[in-house]
Amino acid sequence: MLKQAIKNCSQYFSRPEEIERWDEDIIVCKILNPTPAIQANSYYFGHPQWGLNYFDACHRDEKFVELWGEIIGSWHGKVVVDIGCGPGNVYASLKDVCGEPELLIGVDVSLGALKIAHQLGYAAILADAQNLPLVSGFADIVILNASLHHCDDMSKVLQEAAKLVRPGGLLITDHDPQKSAYEFKGLGSLLWQLRLPIYRYMKRGGHSSAEEQSWGLATEVHHRACDGVTSEMFYELLEPMGFAVKVYPHNHTVGAEALKGNYGKPFWKYRLAQKLSGIDPNSPEAALSLMCVATRMD
Repeated sequence: MLKQAIKNCSQYFSRPEEIERWDEDIIVCKILNPTPAIQANSYYFGHPQWGLNYFDACHRDEKFVELWGEIIGSWHGKVVVDIGCGPGNVYASLKDVCGEPELLIGVDVSLGALKIAHQLGYAAILADAQNLPLVSGFADIVILNASLHHCDDMSKVLQEAAKLVRPGGLLITDHDPQKSAYEFKGLGSLLWQLRLPIYRYMKRGGHSSAEEQSWGLATEVHHRACDGVTSEMFYELLEPMGFAVKVYPHNHTVGAEALKGNYGKPFWKYRLAQKLSGIDPNSPEAALSLMCVATRMD
């Protein structure tokens, strides 16, 4: 079944000449501009231990499943593209809730991560999300979960992803930092920086050593103080492309209630840093993540 899915995946290439090789059934495309961020993501998520640490620790909790399951419902019989799929966290978390897609394509820059995703059931493509070699308008659901902030040009990646969505299809992004929640300054900024040695001491997921932490931080180009995504970015880029856009600020303790306007509260360490920076931690602007659900109307 998976080999047939990979063959089906091949028909959606707009520039097949960019396919460089096949590596254990993974389609490897040329990356024309391997920036430091691309190289960091390739190395970190392809590391045999760090990639598994990420797979075990991130986007696997019940609130994630509840929220995403509510939006997707069933993807049975649908073509799904997961951009920045990493080792396959989204499908691993949702397969028991949402069923089996007709075709599940995973795109990433890390060969090691794609090998894990491939074992889960992804038809895997190594390609730059900022320059996708895929045809427009073929996917029922396009996913960008915790992906935009790992890319040099978030707007370009969002546009490239949106092109893949067919009329009536969905583009879903989530778990990118909301810029207004991270506008730390003064003591708030200092507290934000102090979290790193504490994480290392605790050997928290993704921070078990100085080397792992350093490479992990290098992948997160836009997860820094005073950086991240904004609601305006989603509306301004997607509405002109024919999408009806809804943006939901939320914290990571909130599941499907986020779709009803309950954005919850940041974790205490963020609340403290926000208060010290003059940010109201009870406001929607203080919610750590923005989820965008966009439906292509034409």
